[in-house]
Amino acid sequence: MLSGIKRVFALLTTFVLAGPAAADEVERWGVNMTKGVTTVSSDIYDLHMLIFWICVGIGVLVFGVMFYSMWAHRKSRGAKAANFHESTALEFAWTIVPTIILVLMAIPATATLYDIYDTEEAELDIMITGYQWKWKYDYIGEDVKFFSNLSTPRAQYELDGSDVEGRMANPHYLLEVDEPVVIPVNKKVRFLITANDVIHAWWVPELAVKKDAIPGFVNEAWTKVSEPGIYRGQCAELCGKDHGFMPVVVKAVSEADYAAWIEERRMAAVKLRELTEKTFGFDELFAQGESVYNTACAACHQANGQGVPGAFPAIAGSKVATGPLDSHLSMVVDGSATNPAMQAFGGQLSEVDLAAVITFQRNAFGNNMGDTVQPIDILNFKKKQ
Repeated sequence: MLSGIKRVFALLTTFVLAGPAAADEVERWGVNMTKGVTTVSSDIYDLHMLIFWICVGIGVLVFGVMFYSMWAHRKSRGAKAANFHESTALEFAWTIVPTIILVLMAIPATATLYDIYDTEEAELDIMITGYQWKWKYDYIGEDVKFFSNLSTPRAQYELDGSDVEGRMANPHYLLEVDEPVVIPVNKKVRFLITANDVIHAWWVPELAVKKDAIPGFVNEAWTKVSEPGIYRGQCAELCGKDHGFMPVVVKAVSEADYAAWIEERRMAAVKLRELTEKTFGFDELFAQGESVYNTACAACHQANGQGVPGAFPAIAGSKVATGPLDSHLSMVVDGSATNPAMQAFGGQLSEVDLAAVITFQRNAFGNNMGDTVQPIDILNFKKKQ
């Protein structure tokens, strides 16, 4: 306790004596804002430090006068209180001076806010949609869209702590995804942020972007990164029981690498559409379905298919997973009309992944229905709706 007090006192002393140079020391301790990697994030940091030092100066002046008055005019020195009613000049001074200070503070603050909200003339638009509990990225005009899910192994965050060593060794615990959002450096990128179900918030501190994702409403933000790198964030809104498992990873790359990545994603989309007409074997579907289940379903229904009693039904022995195929397709593709927790995955997963995960559910956890679902079955089911 005493050492902590000494550390805080030393920090305050450093602030007063070293001035703005002390900001680097505070940032090293991890208690100050990050400077970020964009012009806006740097402007926000500079504004933060400017206002901070103005407040420090006012605090030193006010408390200095107060403590001096207490010391110089204490009763033990024979001081006697003055008897006066008011001072018009003093009242004008303590009204006008703070007003002038606030106006001077508002000038750089307004300029920074203007830059933050200036989303015009963007060179790339990305639609970001929050789902429970993942992000969907849609590169407008590029025919590229995908979901980004937490990729941290489940054993590292299970309540039983089955992989504590792996968790401790993981430098990005709960901040890893299977598909990062990729953007080019030196390009103004506009983010159009919304949500599919509940309120989320897309937050990447180093990019100085933090916007609520609200169903039925589109918020705008932007960034322009000057250096390649990987920048991490997470959902900053309490969006549900798996709120802590909804990370954001932004990968900034050179313009050439970005162009190559876009072309690769376009070709992957073409191949995926071609796979819709392919007939897969049972083993292929089961293996792919298990992977999809662990990513999209296990959070609620559990990795062992037993669900959470009173909250999420089990897949093992489920009337849906062991019942008519059309009912199972409807539940997974369209969601549940009576239970909002069961999302509609028809727009979240590809026909291949939907076919695979339904095949897996109907044949795993002791269900053993022996049937398979092909991607073309999913496509035909959607066309009938």
